[in-house]
Amino acid sequence: MKTFAKAAAVLLVAGTFAGCSGMTEKQRNTAVGAGIGAVGGALVTGSAAGTLGGAALGGVVGNVATDKK
Repeated sequence: MKTFAKAAAVLLVAGTFAGCSGMTEKQRNTAVGAGIGAVGGALVTGSAAGTLGGAALGGVVGNVATDKK
C-alpha cells in the first residue's frame, strides 16, 4: 500500500507541473502565491477558512507583484 501511495504522489506532482507549462509569468506567479498562501494560512490558523483566505491573499499578491509585459 505504501508503494502505491508514493507512486500516486509522484504522478500527482508530475501532472501538476506539466499542467503549468503553458502559463504566462503572471499566471504562474498567481498560482505560486496562492499555493504559498494556502500553506501559510493552514499553518497559522489550522482551519479551512484560514487556508482559503491565505490562498486568496497569496494569489492576489502574486498577481499584483508581477509586472505587465
